[in-house]
Amino acid sequence: MPDPQRLAGVLFDLDGTLLDTAPDLVAALDHALRAAGRAPVDPGQARARVSHGAAALIEYGFGLPPNHPDFERHRQRLLAHYRDHLADRTRLFPGMDAVLDFLDGAGLRWGVVTNKPARFTEPLLEALGLRARAAAVVSGDTVPEKKPHPAPLEAACAHLGIAPRRCAYVGDARRDIVAGRRAGMRTAVALYGYLGAEERPERWGADFLAATPEDLLQWIKKLSFPLDYKRKGHP
Repeated sequence: MPDPQRLAGVLFDLDGTLLDTAPDLVAALDHALRAAGRAPVDPGQARARVSHGAAALIEYGFGLPPNHPDFERHRQRLLAHYRDHLADRTRLFPGMDAVLDFLDGAGLRWGVVTNKPARFTEPLLEALGLRARAAAVVSGDTVPEKKPHPAPLEAACAHLGIAPRRCAYVGDARRDIVAGRRAGMRTAVALYGYLGAEERPERWGADFLAATPEDLLQWIKKLSFPLDYKRKGHP
């Protein structure tokens, strides 16, 4: 009988956790700004908003509220450009390849749960050679609810065939941790992702704060093979 406490699977948020998608999303925002005769944005400031989607980027870049009559036109222009360039410069965060290699080698199932629509999620993962490796992919329109609702995570766990209590969720936004906790999963914050300076992830109630993918890897090893981890001299 499997140990009910031992980690058997890991789910990742996409933007700002598994993949560094900011270069292509910020480029799409700059395209929309240029089309409207506006100056490009500060990439560092825009980067902190990438995890919150295209609407947050338009709000930042154009200074418009979502109910502004021009808002949706700018958002659609951004998305159209992004659709055609979504994997130009997007890559795994440095060190995440080692995390995925460990999971694959250890026989631990992993997947992606994102609020990003499937029309972007699926081709992006395909372009990076990750779709066939992921045992579950739940996008923002796969189930009726989005994070912070736990339903997307519960759907991914069901697809993996793993109880939520034996799965961990890693994300870089508060809604990720809220969703994971509501689903009864262990949670980790990707501090290396797109957190803004004003955010306080230590107050989100996560089980772990990962400053780097290497930190995340060690946490996963500790939860998935606790006896081996202690035997090698780790606390």
